[in-house]
Amino acid sequence: MPYVARVPYLSLRLLPALLLPLLLVLLPGLAGAGPAGAADRPVVELSRAQAGTGGSVTVTGSGWRPRALLTLLVCGQAEPTRGVTGGTNSCANADGRTVTTDAEGRFRRELPVVEPPVPCPCVVHVATVTGAGAGAEADAVLRVAGHAVEPLPADRAGGRLSLLADTRLRGSSGLLTWFGSPPARTLVVTVGNVGTSPVKDPVFQVGTAHGVFAPQWQDQRWRGTIRPGGKARIELPVELAAGAHGDYTVSLKYGGKVLAEHPWGVGRPWGVTLFWVLVCLVVPAALFRAGLAVVDRARPRRPVHAARPPRRRPRLRLRLPAARRSPALPWVSPDAEPPSSTRT
Repeated sequence: MPYVARVPYLSLRLLPALLLPLLLVLLPGLAGAGPAGAADRPVVELSRAQAGTGGSVTVTGSGWRPRALLTLLVCGQAEPTRGVTGGTNSCANADGRTVTTDAEGRFRRELPVVEPPVPCPCVVHVATVTGAGAGAEADAVLRVAGHAVEPLPADRAGGRLSLLADTRLRGSSGLLTWFGSPPARTLVVTVGNVGTSPVKDPVFQVGTAHGVFAPQWQDQRWRGTIRPGGKARIELPVELAAGAHGDYTVSLKYGGKVLAEHPWGVGRPWGVTLFWVLVCLVVPAALFRAGLAVVDRARPRRPVHAARPPRRRPRLRLRLPAARRSPALPWVSPDAEPPSSTRT
């Protein structure tokens, strides 16, 4: 007869009691997994969906990176599903606002309602400016009363580029940059074609922004073809103005969408400061020497023939009194005759 293991009746009754504490520990973690994953995606909400020019709406957001600097803009020709088709050129940049998120990634800000430079459909576009979470953005639909409305251009089926690797700036500053020469770098990115058709000779927009100011964009064409599903390494030159220094941000945009942003810290050109210090020291010294030379040449000079002969110092002769003078000898005088030794 085969052996059959028997489970004690008492252990079966205790099994639910043992599993209950384990479930109580695991259920809060499982319940919090959904909201945490949803919070990773930034969300933007408006106090009202329609407003007229001159009014304002309250913009609230959550799910953003803590302590991040955001820009709030009213943009035209945009939809939440397609984004701002014309880039920031379709937004009312002069009437935008900035806000910093709190420690939980939330914010609340009043935004004035203005007419964008292009027709609606319009959105409130919120995007990060700089930092580790740069590139995050979200849109909320806003109907601007009285503003023209035109349909969006058809979405062309074709190649689309997406960033595959982190960006980096290649190059270093030299001696000329230390003396005020324009700083230059090479922006290196790796992009892939996630569309259905090849992308030939794409035109990128490279922007440089100083601090929190808006970037200044410049079109640059990359020569080459990226096939569907392929990738390519893009190298684009970046150059700042002469004497530029401080914290800059280099951005790369394609098709109206920012692909990447990279910080760039530019050192101060101390050679220019040293040059002006030397100028402030050398120029006054040179002017002083030149002034002395002019004064020396302008001073009147005495003619040569009028020069007085040098004076001779008189010789001092010592004269003794007559009593101390030695008497003249008789035979020294010419009239005196020598005395005869004998007389006859």
